[in-house]
Amino acid sequence: MEHTLARIPQEESWHIADLGTGCGAIALAIAAERPKCRITATDISNNALAVARKNSERLALANIEFRCGDWFAAAASRRFDVIVANPPYVAQESSHADQRGLQFEPRLALISGAHGIDALKTIVTHAPYHLKPGGWLLVEHGFDQACAVRQLMLSSAGRNIALFRDYAGLDRISACQFCYS
Repeated sequence: MEHTLARIPQEESWHIADLGTGCGAIALAIAAERPKCRITATDISNNALAVARKNSERLALANIEFRCGDWFAAAASRRFDVIVANPPYVAQESSHADQRGLQFEPRLALISGAHGIDALKTIVTHAPYHLKPGGWLLVEHGFDQACAVRQLMLSSAGRNIALFRDYAGLDRISACQFCYS
């Protein structure tokens, strides 16, 4: 979260997308910390969006909208200054989805193809078409997926690529900027 906020100037009225918002934690935190920004939170699950919407109402956040759809389909042709995503990134046959605390999560929110990278590939390769010039993409990924995500970002013309570790010291967030004209 702090890596996203560091890229959003305090007084700007930027447009931010949170893809796969789930309960809305990331979108709601950005909306609260950057009240001048307009946040679009998307998810393929209407049930998840209902939870996120309820959380938004409870926090009285008026600068956030919720849209149902698969990744960028929910954003239509909009362009954003920043896109954040915490997509599914667990491999189909991995036992990580059954670990303590994750057994209650919907499989749709965890599993992303045979190698766990399908959603990340979709998001990174389509992000340049939904970001304003100079816009940032930040994605959470598995601790062992940093190299693959970096390669996806490079292949999609991402620049200023950065990798961040979580509090356990694991490589978990990658960011890049798209500087096209």
